[in-house]
Amino acid sequence: MATLDRLRDPVALSSSPAFDTPVHPLLPTQQARPPPPKPAFAKPTISPVIAVRLEAATLGPVAFRTFTKKHNLTLNSSALQALAACIGKDCGTGWREEGTGEKVLSEAAKLWKAENGGVIVEDGARLQGILRTLEGCMVGGSLAAPKTGNKLSRESSFAFGNNSALHLPDSDSRRPSLDSRHDSFGISKLHVEVEEEDEHADANTDLRAWLRVTSAYDQPRFTYDVDKKHFVQLTHKPSLLPPPSRKTAVFRERYNVIHQRLLRNEAFQTPSFSSRSTTLAGTDSITTQQFYKLTPIANLLGRGGTSHLLLGMLVIAPTGVLALNDPSGSISLDLQHAQPLQGENSAYFCPGMIVLVDGVYEEDWAGAGSSGLGNTGGIGGSIGGRFLAFSIGSPPVEKRMVSLGISTNATEVGGGFGWTDFLGLGSERAVGERMKRLERRLLNDHTIPESKKMVVMSEVTLDQPSTLAALHMVLAQYAAAPHPPLAFILLGNFCSQPALAGASTGSIEYKELFNSLAAVLREYPPLLLHSTWVFVPGDNDPWASAFSAGASTVLPREALPELLTSRVQRVFIEAGVPREEVAGKVVWTSNPARVSLCGPAQEVLVVRDDVSGRLRRNAVRIGQQVGQPDGRDTAVAAADESQEDVVMSGALPTAEDVTQEETPTADRALALPNTDTTPASIEAYNTAQAKKLILSLLPQSTLSPFPLSVRPTHWDYASSALSLYPLPHTLVLADAEADAFAMTFEGCHVVNPGRLVGSGGKRKRVGWVEYCFEGRRGMVKGGWVG
Repeated sequence: MATLDRLRDPVALSSSPAFDTPVHPLLPTQQARPPPPKPAFAKPTISPVIAVRLEAATLGPVAFRTFTKKHNLTLNSSALQALAACIGKDCGTGWREEGTGEKVLSEAAKLWKAENGGVIVEDGARLQGILRTLEGCMVGGSLAAPKTGNKLSRESSFAFGNNSALHLPDSDSRRPSLDSRHDSFGISKLHVEVEEEDEHADANTDLRAWLRVTSAYDQPRFTYDVDKKHFVQLTHKPSLLPPPSRKTAVFRERYNVIHQRLLRNEAFQTPSFSSRSTTLAGTDSITTQQFYKLTPIANLLGRGGTSHLLLGMLVIAPTGVLALNDPSGSISLDLQHAQPLQGENSAYFCPGMIVLVDGVYEEDWAGAGSSGLGNTGGIGGSIGGRFLAFSIGSPPVEKRMVSLGISTNATEVGGGFGWTDFLGLGSERAVGERMKRLERRLLNDHTIPESKKMVVMSEVTLDQPSTLAALHMVLAQYAAAPHPPLAFILLGNFCSQPALAGASTGSIEYKELFNSLAAVLREYPPLLLHSTWVFVPGDNDPWASAFSAGASTVLPREALPELLTSRVQRVFIEAGVPREEVAGKVVWTSNPARVSLCGPAQEVLVVRDDVSGRLRRNAVRIGQQVGQPDGRDTAVAAADESQEDVVMSGALPTAEDVTQEETPTADRALALPNTDTTPASIEAYNTAQAKKLILSLLPQSTLSPFPLSVRPTHWDYASSALSLYPLPHTLVLADAEADAFAMTFEGCHVVNPGRLVGSGGKRKRVGWVEYCFEGRRGMVKGGWVG
């Protein structure tokens, strides 16, 4: 017992208990203190992260699934290596098993989009800043969520390592909960929530400052990558004399854009399952959704007598027969029994257009040879036999919001190319909603002195006195208004004869034409001070007219040379415009050009081209159109049946109506095929022709759906400058051979101002279009001179 009491004595024993030799007791400060009680909410211990060397090839599949499949982004090799190094260092060995690597990739993609990054993620200052932000959020190899109620920004909390704003995850659950996965740890919400009225408090309130004119040569150039299924920006320098391979790329690009547009259409998507329903008798009946399946031309071999739906380009074969081409091959086409899918006289079908053809393949074993590929041989050659078409139609048009993957209320609808900056002013997903709010604020601001309208005049032939009188009448009308228009757009031809082409109009005479225009503009100083003037050339304007001599010039074409238009710019200086601001008041741009208001919020495509006459000259006569000299009777009958809409009916149910916004007055002299020249008949005929023009052009997704021999184009600029994909908000199609109209199809408002001065006797009609930015609609205006 004594021994036990001694053991309990706080006096320490010696190192040899057998001798029972006590030592001096320890001082109170040297005694071991009991551990403090553990608090109720103790911070968990954070296990150290074992860094690993992660190869880019190992991370590649996870990065592709996260960036490309989920966020429509593309990683280059350098960016993938930077992400692999960051994940290997900060996530360690658990980057795959615990799913922390994929979460870091997801947050990096969201931060890249939040900072208005492009579609292609590259290793640069922006990506390195995002990686530093994520490194500040890593705790124990995983991301930490910010505390609720704190409005964080990348510059404030995460960039400087403010750990007080972080909340450590529970150590008992290594994986985040389902709610935290959907919340994505809150890092995607790093931007500050700003009220709508305070968001643009410091923005420029001058509406004209947000009006931009983008030339065709300044627009970004994109190509559609079939493998990656998105648009890739071209990096090679464009040239007016490119290699011949760029010529074939023009048509291949058009086919790929329309083909991917069809595959995104619900009518061309294969249903994943069939619905089963039970009848009253108790027997099962299987009903399947009807869908359309495209067949490549090369797959027709050995399938004679079967029905197929083909997508290809109409061409004239070297033998002189009509043929259909696609990237896999070519086949002769028989349209003797074909009918339009959308109804009679609904659209033109010309060589160079991409069409849908439904019919039966008939083999020709006599001249096909052993391989069935004709005389050319090989895949891609002319396939023996012919394709007997029963129906032919244009591909269905895709609305702009569907192409960009957003709806009218800015919610995602899946897919789309909203992160692609087609115009170079910001993508729809990045800055679109913010710019729309700014646009609504500026258009509703009644303190802006300019009105929210744009005046468009076409075929302003300055060498005719009636044109100068018409300009006086139009400008005097707007100068007397309380608010001047926001912009004036004057489109050529500015000369009725080809200039510098050996005719009477040389360089001196052409310069005198703009001197006459300057004399007219000098009389209206308020319009020069408060409006932006845009000039778009035509085919008769230099320098292109010097070698075209009145024929179709190459599209896109350069702006008018400053050497011949210097007098107009001098008038703006005399009116009080500072010399350094003249370039923003008067804009000499290319044909075509794009006018945007508040970036991607509103896009107006302006082009000067007599496309209706070119469609009539090159159209293929199909089906029952054979024997009808002009097709006018059918057009008038269709217009009389429905004065408002033309419905594209048939096998493709996705096309909507063409609605007429403003009907031009039918008092022009118009030569009709028959003797019925009553105003109602003229009005119906002009309306039907306008709708036919729209239904022919918009489904082709290009402004020039013709062979290069009919309408030459610059190969390096045709894919972007002439593109109608996605559809613009408004298309100003200045066609002097067509009557003035303003109609809407699939959300795209198409406007044709016609000629400024029409033909006639002493009194001539003046016509132009007044476009309202607020309502995104145009109105045909008119008057009389003489």
